[in-house]
Amino acid sequence: MPASDISLPGMLFCFILLLIPILVSYYFKLQLIGSTLQSAFRMTIQLALVGFFLTFVFDLNNVILNITWVMVMVIVASHTVLKNAELKLQSLIAPLIISFTITNVGMLLYFNTLIIDLEDVFDARYFIPIGGMVLGNSLRANIVGINDFCDQIQRNENRYLSRLSLGAEKHEALMPYVKKSLRNALKPTLANMATIGIVFLPGMMTGQILGGSSPLVAIEYQIAIMVAIYVTTVMNVVLAILILMYRGFDEYGMFRKSMLKI
Repeated sequence: MPASDISLPGMLFCFILLLIPILVSYYFKLQLIGSTLQSAFRMTIQLALVGFFLTFVFDLNNVILNITWVMVMVIVASHTVLKNAELKLQSLIAPLIISFTITNVGMLLYFNTLIIDLEDVFDARYFIPIGGMVLGNSLRANIVGINDFCDQIQRNENRYLSRLSLGAEKHEALMPYVKKSLRNALKPTLANMATIGIVFLPGMMTGQILGGSSPLVAIEYQIAIMVAIYVTTVMNVVLAILILMYRGFDEYGMFRKSMLKI
């Protein structure tokens, strides 16, 4: 049995809920009323456009179009990571797009071929939504990891330089910061995995149940997608930090502060 449609009055009641955070912002003078309204408006417009587009994409189910859409998501994700990390695009955007493409598209093909055993691994109804879930979840971890790594290098510059002066290679001097950044980036995903089913029911599982799937089938998909998300997140964050280690330092091991947006 498919999920019940939400009527226009139902959507109106949904938006009325936004009065609560607006009143909270007004009372505590958080200055978030404009941001709340703008974010809700952008979300509505963007999702409406995506909804119409995906309806067309799913009906057409063209391999080239499906791959193109996933690549657009990869490019936007790469840009978002660098923008939120306040790093200039020129030297990092290309290798980041390549690494995101290898890890995310590779995981998609593995997932669709070996885990759910699709006849058409580029089927739009699987390729695009699963790609979005994997990429979206790894995006947050990449932002945390790169932000943390750059922040540590700047805060511990003297300690890092002293290790270099004592004869340490660049990768040896950077390894403590790499380890800490990886831990901080991966902890939220691990926390989600540990609390799924007890603290919250995740979106994919809830969506499948509302769509009429058996709870057991929904659980199988959720376990599979969470493992795929975690593995892809690990690969994405490791590659992103390695790229930053390679492109973000000169031949003397000095951090290129010119990469930072001032």
